[in-house]
Amino acid sequence: MIRIVSRLFARAGPLYYRVTTPLEHAHLRICTRVYSMADNSAEAPALSKSAAKKLAAKQAKEAKKAETQARLKAEADARDADDYSKDRYGKLPTCNSHEKTDRKWTEVENLSKDMVDSEVLVRARVHLSRLTGKQCFVKLRHRYFSVQAVFVVDEKTSKQMLKFIGGCPKESIVDVVGTLVTADNPVESCSQKHIEIQGSTFNVVSEAVPQLPLQIDDASRPLAEDGPVVNQDTRLNNRILDLRTPANQAIFRIGHGVAALFREYLTSVGFTEIHTPKIISAASEGGANVFQVSYFKGNAYLAQSPQLYKQMAICADIEKVFTVGAVFRAEDSNTHRHLCEFVGLDIEMAFKEHYHEVLTVIGEMFLSMFKGLQTKYATEIDTVYKQYPQEAFKFIEPALRLEWPDAISMLREAGVDIGDFEDLSTPQEKFLGKLVKAKYDTDFYILDKFPLAIRPFYTMPCPHDPLYSNSYDIFMRGEEIMSGAQRIHDPAMLEERAKVHEIDLQTIRSYIDSFKFGASPHAGGGVGAERVLMLYLGLDNIRKSSMFPRDPKRLTP
Repeated sequence: MIRIVSRLFARAGPLYYRVTTPLEHAHLRICTRVYSMADNSAEAPALSKSAAKKLAAKQAKEAKKAETQARLKAEADARDADDYSKDRYGKLPTCNSHEKTDRKWTEVENLSKDMVDSEVLVRARVHLSRLTGKQCFVKLRHRYFSVQAVFVVDEKTSKQMLKFIGGCPKESIVDVVGTLVTADNPVESCSQKHIEIQGSTFNVVSEAVPQLPLQIDDASRPLAEDGPVVNQDTRLNNRILDLRTPANQAIFRIGHGVAALFREYLTSVGFTEIHTPKIISAASEGGANVFQVSYFKGNAYLAQSPQLYKQMAICADIEKVFTVGAVFRAEDSNTHRHLCEFVGLDIEMAFKEHYHEVLTVIGEMFLSMFKGLQTKYATEIDTVYKQYPQEAFKFIEPALRLEWPDAISMLREAGVDIGDFEDLSTPQEKFLGKLVKAKYDTDFYILDKFPLAIRPFYTMPCPHDPLYSNSYDIFMRGEEIMSGAQRIHDPAMLEERAKVHEIDLQTIRSYIDSFKFGASPHAGGGVGAERVLMLYLGLDNIRKSSMFPRDPKRLTP
């Protein structure tokens, strides 16, 4: 054996430089090991039959592996040689802002018939891809707009390219170049129904994982359609995916509109936006439903309301103020309309003679917001209603204003047993809303002159009847969205009313003292932006109108 291997290596010298395949290299390595063993045979004991058998089996396995690798490489090389589209598709390197180009991008929503026969470049998510023979149909989605791209095997698009496109995971972000054409038949599954893209390049910018915790189609399905239902906890646990549905994209665009229109109207009538502290030294409304936080060597609280600071601004002669900011309520409530953190839209305004000066501004503010939503966000509203069908929000001008005795009379006439000064329960509020809608054809109204006994201590009593107060609530679709009132601005009267409510004056001393340097008569109120959004769209749960809701059971994501 040693002589055979020796003669082999004697001839292998020049051959060593001629071996080119992995299989030849493997054979040479085997021979080298055998030769080495043979060379040391005088010093090492001969292998047993069992060891020699194992060695031979290992060497055969290595040779087979090398042969397989060589075959696979040859096949890959052959495919690459045949793939004439390899420069038109693939995964792009990670974008690290390496360069700027003059490429022109078009948003999916801006594609139009005017652009037919022109080349377009779009970036979107792969909503769905369908490979059928020599064609691949891809639904591209950007926010709540979508368009179909079609790739066909031809002189530019290879079979390998088509296979790559068909295998691209859903929700991946891709860049697609193609010619915009008129669709032969309306593409009903896309928002762009009458045009489509004849694709020529397809590059993956960011690839999604193949297995998603929820399917966008399932999460987007209209309530009336059959199919898998994605429950609320699954949605909220995977909120990033859930927010990609067309309805959610539209909801939060409309939510932006609520705050923007609130600011726009109040600014137009002379209000000043202020920013109030969210970390305060005492409960802002004198209640117990506050979040206590560690504050250096002491404790502080998260603000339940910006009311004190709005009123201080009035006392500082900034006579029309509003604020948009977080509000915190430590209420162990898991209802459809309560959150532990929400966006407060608050206003406060000085008036000359009557608090109705403020109430009129509030009513006109809401009407301005509703009209702005109708005109500026019509597409978004339609998108929401496709998944969550609802009758469009109705309102009349000027805003309907009822007084408390009128509301009680309406309820009694409808068979509700309620006292003159008894506060409304949530079911009674909703029922009253239905009565108002049936009689006045409006989803929005103001209820004025609440009984004094059911309002906070700082509410100004009615001068004509001490059993009532200069206070009001605002309602949408039968649910209260804002409570407001004329505030007591006289410190002596404020102390008197606090005593009636059995409030320890020391706990509200800084509030009372803020009016000792002269304060204008004023009124105001606050509303939660998420609740306005929920009720305007007719959604069934406030968690649908809060991007990352916080309630007693949820602190993530």
